[in-house]
Amino acid sequence: MLLGFSASADDITGMVDSAVHIVIDEPKRGEPVSNSVHQAPIRGNAFAEGKRSLAIDVMIAIDISGSTRAASGVDVDGDGEIGFDPHLEQVPAGLYPLDMRSTDPDDSILAAEITAADALLRNLDPTHLRVGVLSFGGEVNPATLRQAAYGQQDAWLEVPLTSDFGQVQRALQSILARGPRGGTNFAAGIRLALTELAGLHGARSAPRPEAVKILMFLTDGVPSFPFGSSRESDPGDTEAALGAARVAHKAGIIINAYSLGMNALDNPVAATEMSRLTLGTFTPVKNPGDVITYLQGVTFASVEDVIFTNLTTSEISEDVRLLPNGSFSGYVPVREGINRVRVTALTTDGSEGFAEFDLQFDVAGRTSKELTLELDQIRKQNRELQLLVEREKVRQFRERQRKGLKLEVEGPEVP
Repeated sequence: MLLGFSASADDITGMVDSAVHIVIDEPKRGEPVSNSVHQAPIRGNAFAEGKRSLAIDVMIAIDISGSTRAASGVDVDGDGEIGFDPHLEQVPAGLYPLDMRSTDPDDSILAAEITAADALLRNLDPTHLRVGVLSFGGEVNPATLRQAAYGQQDAWLEVPLTSDFGQVQRALQSILARGPRGGTNFAAGIRLALTELAGLHGARSAPRPEAVKILMFLTDGVPSFPFGSSRESDPGDTEAALGAARVAHKAGIIINAYSLGMNALDNPVAATEMSRLTLGTFTPVKNPGDVITYLQGVTFASVEDVIFTNLTTSEISEDVRLLPNGSFSGYVPVREGINRVRVTALTTDGSEGFAEFDLQFDVAGRTSKELTLELDQIRKQNRELQLLVEREKVRQFRERQRKGLKLEVEGPEVP
């Protein structure tokens, strides 16, 4: 169902009857746009009904268990070489140490997790959004392969919720420097995130009751603690994680889980269920290194895609950058004079909404080189996301826009 409205840029914010709301920040009403090439910048915000909250708190949970030293499958550090796991390749015996899991430690799964979290951070706006980081694992008794001590701490707050993203980036690098170790305690990670996001007793983060609360949970496996051996998942480990997820749901916390590695496609119970219980999403990432690109395409505003259409020239632009909070920016092809522009958004539940406004364009302003650089950056990121994520909803959505535009221009076929 397509719900929308036609309004000038300043009138758009007052429309509240659509399932998708679109606010145009640029261009301002009555303000002409000038460029040296026939492209006009558009910036704004889109959000699904009931999803608009200026305050968003995001806790990123990083799995630091021993298995995250394995190769991620991508060149995380960009040195031109992709580290691989000698145990999974046909290599001469004795060529690599027995405990080596990646020939380039900087291409490990942990390195991919850290790089992905940093990439997410670069797409966030600290104006109304706070980010915190925790790590989870679990010290192992080498003799019994169980927890080193009863009731031990298996999750650590690296940095409380903050708008100082520099502090968050430094915390991420500290995790990477310490390296992987131990088992995997999902429940401990969820409980610590709950404490901070909900502002419970002992929290180091200032509470924000009005904020949307999201836990981004990155892991390469299944829970192996607090019960049994670190080398296998006990049913009690899974139940402990799900019990913590149920409490998190009562506190209004959404868990988006990313399961990394070959077992991700088997839909591991703990990761899939804790996402379902909290109305979050589960994303399997078969090639762990691809999580870097996945996190660049994450949304906290339930908006999947935004496109621009020039109804005057019958041109569609997909050169739009969409940030996790629903803000968007991009360019629409224009001609000199008045252009009727439509901004259309697609939400995660399949709803669509649009806003229309008139844009006055004059040739002048920014150089073509400046424009080309920004367009290339937008297109590169969009290509990476499209290659990794099979977005059938987005494809169908864009196809409907093209067909709708064709009907508007040519009219219905006459039998």
